[in-house]
Amino acid sequence: MPELYIGLMSGTSMDGIDAVVASFDKEHVEISGSLRRAYPDTLRRALFNAVATPIDQTIDNIGALDRQVGECFRDAARALLESTGIAAADIRAIGSHGQTIRHQPDAVAPYSLQIGNPAIIAAGTGVSTVADFRSADIAAGGQGAPLVPPFHHWLFGHSQIDRLILNIGGIANLTVLRADGSPVVGFDTGPGNALLDRWVQARKKRPFDQGGAWAASGQCIETLLEDMLTFPYFDLAPPKSTGLEDFNLEWLAQFNPERFAAVDVQATLAELTARTVVDGVRKTAPGATELYVCGGGAHNVDLLERLARKLPEMKVGTTSMVGLDPDWVEAVAFAWLAMRTVHNEPGNLPSVTGASSKVVLGEIHSPSK
Repeated sequence: MPELYIGLMSGTSMDGIDAVVASFDKEHVEISGSLRRAYPDTLRRALFNAVATPIDQTIDNIGALDRQVGECFRDAARALLESTGIAAADIRAIGSHGQTIRHQPDAVAPYSLQIGNPAIIAAGTGVSTVADFRSADIAAGGQGAPLVPPFHHWLFGHSQIDRLILNIGGIANLTVLRADGSPVVGFDTGPGNALLDRWVQARKKRPFDQGGAWAASGQCIETLLEDMLTFPYFDLAPPKSTGLEDFNLEWLAQFNPERFAAVDVQATLAELTARTVVDGVRKTAPGATELYVCGGGAHNVDLLERLARKLPEMKVGTTSMVGLDPDWVEAVAFAWLAMRTVHNEPGNLPSVTGASSKVVLGEIHSPSK
């Protein structure tokens, strides 16, 4: 029987936890169950505040959030087991990404901090839990991100087609899979949903722009777009990664968006996401013919239409077209990475992160006996 793994993921949008049970053979993945659980509103607000005001966070506050997030991840895993009828004893391991609250790979003392105490997950489920996937790559000189491209390569790589996988969460990241077997390229292109979500929350009191409908009703402000595109991150060559430290409402405020109609700012932010993705495609994969989107952005009709218009020579769709529901790609990826860790196999790609070598990722937390 194939080994079963649970993958737990919460991204920079911080809208909740994706949980899957998955098994793997040499070329395929099978999902035995999946669910999504939202964070409690008070916790989500506290997490947003922790990300937005890092200098104001106390050790006690971070410690409390670490425990609360760990309990939410534990409860998601428990609910998944209950909904599937799978016994904890039948799960080889849980792979928990945790919740990123700070990502500083280019600091003088590089680090990336994910909270969500894995010992609580292991103790509360009875299943060994792999967590802290980024630290080993950073210790080897890498960015610690993005970590999903090795999984993309394993599942979506094609021997005859240059293919791109685009994950649009709070941040957008692109994986370049070339048919000739050359090293995989993967990097964060810039904002995905982060600015779109925060602007609509601030202006319309909605959690997000459903389908991108509000953005689609506005007009791109070209002067604002060109000003935003001068941000140095966009001109960096891979390997590179970013986060909410760079792209947030404070970053947007420097461009005085209040000068313009709010709906047109939303349209411009959508164009910024699409433009920076396409710029990344043009620079790193000019010969690619297929682009498949996963993550929450796969449901943003306006974003997908913008990408299709800018890439008329390419087939643009979601990863459902190549065998995996776009909502579960990242959670499955962390189940896959947990499998790699359990079998003492490397989980990073130096061509993606810039690490000096391939390394085994994560730490394994065993449940109490």
